[in-house]
Amino acid sequence: MAKRTLAVTFLILAMLIAPCAVQAHAFIDHSDPAVGSTAPTSPKVVHIWFTQELEPAFSWIKVTDKSGVAVNDGPSFVDAKNNQEMDIKLKQLPAGTYTVKWHALSVDTHTTHGDFTFKVKGS
Repeated sequence: MAKRTLAVTFLILAMLIAPCAVQAHAFIDHSDPAVGSTAPTSPKVVHIWFTQELEPAFSWIKVTDKSGVAVNDGPSFVDAKNNQEMDIKLKQLPAGTYTVKWHALSVDTHTTHGDFTFKVKGS
């Protein structure tokens, strides 16, 4: 009986701790332009909101065209008023598909990275 009680207690504790461990990384919550979306005109900025606060010195965004040429207008930055948001200004973009690559270091020292695309219908 004691082994069964111990096993059930361990299982309950594991279920309570697991969600906290999963949330210990900065993943994309949402973005503008949205992942996989088509913008009617050239966006001026890509905004990405994350699930955790970011460490600005070690987090970045790069935006490239289909040839791999950077189309950003300056470096990315973490928003001073909301350190869960990272932005990058863009040059005027012609119609086409663009790739957003990101790297995020959350303040709890976990890193994540990824990419997504969006399209511009016309300028």
